[in-house]
Amino acid sequence: MKPVRYHVLHETAYDYGSAVSLSQQQLHLSPRSLPWQEVHSQQVDIEPTPTWRRDGEDAFGNPVSWVAFHAPHERLLIRSSMNISVVPHPADEALLLASLPWEKVRERLAYDATVPEPEDLDAARFLFESPHVRIKHELADYAADCFPPGTPVLEGTRCLMAKIFDEFEFDPEATTVSTPVLEVLENKRGVCQDFAHLMIACLRALGLAARYVSGYLLTRPPPGKPRLIGADASHAWVSVYAPGSGDHWVDFDPTNNLLPDTEHITLAVGRDFSDISPLRGIILGGGSAEPEVAVTVVPLDEEALPEGLLLDRPPRATAS
Repeated sequence: MKPVRYHVLHETAYDYGSAVSLSQQQLHLSPRSLPWQEVHSQQVDIEPTPTWRRDGEDAFGNPVSWVAFHAPHERLLIRSSMNISVVPHPADEALLLASLPWEKVRERLAYDATVPEPEDLDAARFLFESPHVRIKHELADYAADCFPPGTPVLEGTRCLMAKIFDEFEFDPEATTVSTPVLEVLENKRGVCQDFAHLMIACLRALGLAARYVSGYLLTRPPPGKPRLIGADASHAWVSVYAPGSGDHWVDFDPTNNLLPDTEHITLAVGRDFSDISPLRGIILGGGSAEPEVAVTVVPLDEEALPEGLLLDRPPRATAS
């Protein structure tokens, strides 16, 4: 199975309008190494140069950088570039149907007096509410028809993914990062982040462990058209715990109703978006400013890497 090689460029620019005297930021812009994903090179360039910087891992094993700026600055540019390859790793029909019944998985994750398996203990972190994920009976009710008794956990999850895809409309204007999942459920509109949070909330409401995955999705231009610089998208999808299935976690993309394979590039995993937002921090001073973000994903075996800098305005992301 031949890997697909990519170059990814993710640029974020802030123009504060007035001087920021102090800033501290946390960056989730470096990809994870996974059994099916190899990072060949990666770097994060920052202007102005931070006063200090520390690279390490967060509590979920994601690469993370912490930076601070102690000198006044009116603009911040962060440019993350990487060369990465993804090996085909489709979750086939046999794997889905052979997964444990969902009730068995729920029982394994339920607290009792026995010593849990190490992988079950790790998965338990993704059972509970988190800042963007609530656990409510309405969410369990919504997912219930996908999980009749004895249903393999991965087959039920696939059914839930398809249900969200069929019943919800992609609408970049309908939500913000803070829109509650119950509001998304009521209005049935949103973007990939909303669909991922909703699906995770449904799974956790049933007693299953599910985590939020951030990354990049290759978007293809129309036939005969060049690939646009900055027009690809950062993306979000879901990973569900299924003991006995590969590395015990299987990914699902409710925005596109598919199981991620070589066109999904994983950046980080967490309980929800708040754990792994690309850039998060505090500033002292400055005016109100929204970031300009541009993402370019280029298959290296398809074409040469295009030259280009950050777009004059943010591209409209097609997947998030």
